[in-house]
Amino acid sequence: MNMDLVVATSNPGKFRELALGLKPLDWNLSSLLDYDITLPTESGASFEDNALLKATYMATKTQIPALADDSGLEVEALGGEPGIYSARFGGRESDIERNIYLLERMNSVPEARRGARFTAVLVLAYPDSRAEYYRGEAYGRILEEPVGEGGFGYDPLFFLPEVGRTFAQLEAREKEAYSHRGRALAALLHAYHAAAIGG
Repeated sequence: MNMDLVVATSNPGKFRELALGLKPLDWNLSSLLDYDITLPTESGASFEDNALLKATYMATKTQIPALADDSGLEVEALGGEPGIYSARFGGRESDIERNIYLLERMNSVPEARRGARFTAVLVLAYPDSRAEYYRGEAYGRILEEPVGEGGFGYDPLFFLPEVGRTFAQLEAREKEAYSHRGRALAALLHAYHAAAIGG
């Protein structure tokens, strides 16, 4: 089922990951950078709330189905912080500054308590107000210093025990297989493949 889809993000790294994951559906993708639209402030209390807010706003404004992602890092020793505030953790402006701040907050935390979870929620919203939710999670731990050159955000600090590397050390296809966003995308792909077969 070929269709136009606007991905409600201006983050190039996030758009690349979502576009790669959606490739099997052969949809025509655009991003927030293709429109003169500013997303509303993420005022929700959960990843689901924020993703729905962005997706429905874009679908309404463009009259094109819209996909929005809200994702974040939840650190055990910090009581689940930064969570939905991951992109603006500690008021820091850049990925590097947020990583430094996280390391400062984790300075005295022993390895046994450095567990963390990445969560991603994708919402696909249609102009007629329909919305679909897809969730993915990845479990790992926070390192004491960044490792790897790839990825974005907290990827250099997030060590994935099942592959023995950080997200920043994984190639794009590997990251897609193991990441929270990749798992949410897999759920979406499964739903649309199933619908195509059923239809």
